[in-house]
Order: sequence, then structure tokens, then C-alpha cells
Amino acid sequence: MSLRRLRKSTDDRGIKLLRQIARSPWLVWAVIFVALNAVLLVNNTPEPIEMEVGQVAKRDVEAPRRVVNRYRTELLREEAGKAAVRDAALLPSNYEINQAVAVKAEETVGSIFSVLRGKPITPEGAAPQLRTAGAIQSYIEDQLQTQVPLDAIRAAMELDDARLAALETDGRKLASGFMLTQRIDADNREAMQETLLMQIADLDRPAADLTVLSGVVGAVVQPNLVLDPQKVGRAREQAMRAIAPIYIEQGQIIIRKGDLVEPEHVEILRDLGLYGQKMNYAMAVGIVIIVALLLVLLVYYVKQYHPESARNRRQQLLLGLTIVVVAVLAKLAGLLHIPAAGYLIPTALAGILISILLDTRLAVIAVLLLTVVVAIVMGQDTRYVVIALAGGLAGVFSVSKVSQRSDVTRAGLIVGFTNFLAMIAFGLLRSEWYMLSYAVLGVVNGLVSAVLAIGLLPYLETAFDITSAIRLLELSNPNHPLMRTLLMEAPGSYHHSMIVGNLAEAAAEAVGADALLARVQAQYHDIGKTRRPYFFIENQYGADNPHDRIAPSLSTLIITSHVKDGLELARQYKLPKVVVDVIPQHHGTDMVKYFYHKAMESAKEDEIIDKKDFSYPGPPPQSKETAIVMLADSVEAAVRSLKEPTPGRIEGVVRKLIKDRLHSGQLDESDLTFKDLDKIAEAFVRVLAGLFHHRIEYPDMTKIGAEPKAEAETGEK
Repeated sequence: MSLRRLRKSTDDRGIKLLRQIARSPWLVWAVIFVALNAVLLVNNTPEPIEMEVGQVAKRDVEAPRRVVNRYRTELLREEAGKAAVRDAALLPSNYEINQAVAVKAEETVGSIFSVLRGKPITPEGAAPQLRTAGAIQSYIEDQLQTQVPLDAIRAAMELDDARLAALETDGRKLASGFMLTQRIDADNREAMQETLLMQIADLDRPAADLTVLSGVVGAVVQPNLVLDPQKVGRAREQAMRAIAPIYIEQGQIIIRKGDLVEPEHVEILRDLGLYGQKMNYAMAVGIVIIVALLLVLLVYYVKQYHPESARNRRQQLLLGLTIVVVAVLAKLAGLLHIPAAGYLIPTALAGILISILLDTRLAVIAVLLLTVVVAIVMGQDTRYVVIALAGGLAGVFSVSKVSQRSDVTRAGLIVGFTNFLAMIAFGLLRSEWYMLSYAVLGVVNGLVSAVLAIGLLPYLETAFDITSAIRLLELSNPNHPLMRTLLMEAPGSYHHSMIVGNLAEAAAEAVGADALLARVQAQYHDIGKTRRPYFFIENQYGADNPHDRIAPSLSTLIITSHVKDGLELARQYKLPKVVVDVIPQHHGTDMVKYFYHKAMESAKEDEIIDKKDFSYPGPPPQSKETAIVMLADSVEAAVRSLKEPTPGRIEGVVRKLIKDRLHSGQLDESDLTFKDLDKIAEAFVRVLAGLFHHRIEYPDMTKIGAEPKAEAETGEK
């Protein structure tokens, strides 16, 4: 067996396997679920390690994946928090007035006046008999740790209890008000005390009263500021949050043989699932749950917003296969001991392929799912996650209106530029300057995604029987071999197909169908006429009609055979199924009425004419686009036969033909509604009125040329 034949056989078996899997609704998603879990869990079941703190490591231990060094990170954060507290204590703005100090000052004023009045300081005790100012001063200093000037005590001894009680009330108010409103610290205490004494001196009171108030209230002035715990706590938290996590990178040596095992090593091994167990079951269960959750949400989204894809198992398999392939590439990047490899994960490849082959919104969901996969593979590193998300979404939006394969190359440049800017911005944001040198890898990522997409598109279209907009645009090219054959062999049919294409495109846009597909279907619906072009009236150009010399039954066979001939040509040129479907369906099961009536007229009395012998094999149109082509085909031919195609007559013919097709059951399986038929009729009339409008009659140029001569001869103007 030749290499080419072996390769073809292998490809055919692969395609058959994919198609068999695609037939089962649940098997498709089960395979995707198992594949994603296998990709994410591979290399996550390392050999268990048994070691205790204080022992000597018996071998080198390498990190199988990226993990946060919580021990080192917490240590640095604690140091940063302590430093922040020390710095906060040096800032005056972080201090607030302690109300408790003001209350204590007020109480001290009251206690001093109690002693001055000879009353006990506390309920269980009584003031001793103090007869001299010095004794009173010593007692107050011993009991209240406050020193009152002797002149204030002597002045108080000259006052009666009523005066002292009134002064106590004023003193309490002065002390409380001053301590609650003024910021006093050790540096400005004396200055603030002088300020208070000046305020007291300005009071309109007897000199003795002012002396007592100044001495007592001035004695209780002390620092009243305390650190604001909330401000200090915020400063500490901010300082701790500013410390980025310390990572143990994949492939990094955690502990070397012969090193002493420390608590840091044990904690890292526990986080990696390497310590004392065969695998990290918690991590494995978490990955399985995340994958299950993501796929459930994806399936729900497809079922809710993409019912066509929900019914098409091949499209579901394509969606899942694309996600799995990109996940495999992400895993390979994660297995490489090169940090820069993570920037080459081509999430844009999935975005481009799914957007072109399936749907843009579905591509966005797939990119979001793959972003989570990248986060798992790359150890939840936000750098790779941001690049994967930015590049993937750029890939989706850059091919939302793709018209040719070169547009995919342009999309690759857009993805590369987006990755480039994202990496530079992220490097500046986190002051990771090395990312600026890696930014060129973002451009490489975009170009690689575009190249892979261009290379995979034809194979995916064939394997999953999907016709992309790019493929349809290629088929609409007039230089396609079939179109050139139609133009050369049956120019009338070619012109007819072009007009039908314009009608179908306008009608499809009006009802929200696929306008590009309808136009391409119209271009290829009559390719079978290239086999016997002169049996079709649009290609006769006034020559003898060969049907005049043959039986109606044979004429019908020749006319209807253009369907069979068209199918053979479509298979020969490997046209996609959505385009091939229009060839047998654009006539449905309609009759060739002209030859049927001709056969009825020439039939003998006992001869039975079966309508089936004069009908197309069908089936009737199965989609909106094919039904629109059927209507456009019949409408164009009918309007062309009108002698005076006025807008009114055109509309009458259009609506009559649509009504006939509806009543004959040709539109029953097309999903067209009555509202759609009305919009289609309006679109047909608008286009046909522009094609068959009246032209003005140009004057005879010979007469125009004679008039100036006559004017010259007669001298008239």
C-alpha cells in the first residue's frame, strides 16, 4: 500500500470515528469531560515524600507545578506589617484625641477640689487633717500624681466651701473642654498649658478665683493623643497586600539532597500534595468539579442560545475538540520549565476557529472557559490569565466579519498587537520589567494562532461537514471552475443564476436568514444545465427549440435531468452539502406544467398521463434559504416573460407565484412564516422593479445632427 493511500485510509478512519462519536448526545460531552480532566490532571500524581522537620533530605525535590510559597509570603507580609505600624506611629495624622484622658483630667480636678475642701478622695477613705499648704500639696502629689502650685493652694484655703464648689464646676468644664479639643503631646504640653492659663486669666473672676483655677486646671494638662487603631490597621493591611505572593516555579528545586528540612519545606510540600500521600486528592477533586461546572454551563448556554448547535452533535464535538486541543497546548506550555512559554498559549486559535465555523458569541464563552483552564495549568498566575483572555477575545472580534482567508492573517496581527500591549501594560502595572522583553512573544502568539487556524479550517470543515463564510465566499467567486463552465456553456442560465442570487440575498436579509448562503445556493442551483444547455429556453437565443421535435415525456426527462446532472457535478467538484441541497430542492416536487399540458393535448383517448412522470423528484425545500431560492427562481423566470413589467404587474406575479408554491405544499418543510413570505415578496418586488424598469426613448441622432445644418443655412437660431 502506498504512503498516500495509507494516509487517506487513516484520515477516513479518523473521520468515521469522529462521526460515530458525534451521533451520541451524551457521549460527546462525556468524552470532552474525560479529555479535559486528563489534560489538567496529568503530571499531578507525583511520588509521595516522607520527611520531618530537622531531618536531612535524602534526595532533591522538584516542584511539579507552580505554587505559592505561603511560608515565605506570610513571613514577608508580617515584616511589612510591622514596618508599616512603626512608620504609622511617626505620623501625627495617625493620632486622635483620647477621650478617656479628658475624662480622667476632669475627675482629677474634682478630686483636687475635694482635698481642698477637706473631703475624702474616695468613699472608703477620708482626707487627713492637713493644716499647711505644703502638706496639702504633698498629699495631692502622693494620691493623685499631680502637682498643684502652693500659691493656688494658699488661695483656696482662704475661700469657703461654697466658693470652692463653684470653682470646681468651672474647673471641670475648663479641663474637659480643653482636653477634648486640643491636640496635646509630649512636645507641646508646656505650650498648651500656657495657652490654657492665658484663657483662664481672661475670665472675669476675682484674682483669688483665677489663681485657684489656674493652679488646679493647669496641673491636669497632659498629652491626650493616642494612635488610631483603624488607621494603623489599614496601613498594616495595605503594606501586607502590597507584598506580591512568592512563587515556587514549576521545575524549581524545593530542597536539595543533604539539606536540613525546615518548616518552610514541609509547608510547600503539603501545598503541592507531595507530603505523605500519593496524590493531592483535594486538588484533583477541585479540578474535576471545576471542569464539570464549566461544561454544564457551556452545555446550558448552547442549549439555551444555540438550539441549532444543540441539535447538531458534530458542532458540539467540534466545539469540545477545539477546547481540548487548546487545553493540551496550554498544558504543554505548563510542563515546559520556561516561564515565557505561558505567553504562547494560543487561546486566540479557539476564538478564531469557533467564531468562523460556529458562532461569535459561542466563541466568547469558549475563550472564557479556556481562560479558566489556563489559570489552572499555570498555577493561577494572573499574568498568563490576562494575556489568554485579551488575546482570545481579540481573536473572536477580529474575525466577526471575515470575508476571505487573508482576513484571518489580519486577525493574527490584531491578536499579536493586543497581546503585546497587554503584556507591556501588565509589566508596567506590577513593575515587572522583564515582561517588556517578553512582549514580542505576544506577537508570535497571534501569528501562530492565525497560521494554525488557516491550516486547520479546511480539514475541520470537511471532517465536521461545516461550511464557513470563507468557504461560501470562495464559492461565490466567478472564477470558480463550475461558474466559468456555466458561463461558457450556458450563458443564459448563468445570467439567470446571478439575478436569482441577487433576489435570494435580498429576501434572506429581509427575513433574517443566511444571505450569503442563499446567494451561493442560487449561483449553483442550475449547474446541471451545462450538460444540455440548448434544451433550456434561456440558452436558445432565438434558435430552433429542440423540444418541438421530441415527445413531451422525453422533454420532461431532459428538463428534470438537470437536477441529477447538477448533483453529479456538485459531487465531482466537492461542493459542501448546504450548497448541494439546493440542486434537488429548488424545484421540490413541482410539475413541469408546460410539457404535462402538451402531453395531455396529444394523448389518445384511452391513454393515461401520470403527473408523477412530469414532476421533479424533490424533496421540497428543507430550509429557509433553499425555499427562498425556489421562489426567486420561479419569480425571475415569470417576470422576465412579462411584456410590460410595470411595478404593479411585477408585484401581482410575485405574490401569485408565492401563493401557488404555498398552496402546493412546497414550503411546508422550510420553516418560513406568513410574515416571512410577505417580506420576501416585498424584497423581490423591490429588486425586480430595479431590474426591469422602463427606460427613456433616446432621440434619433441623425435628426439631431441635421438640425444645426438647417439652422446654418437659414440663419435661424
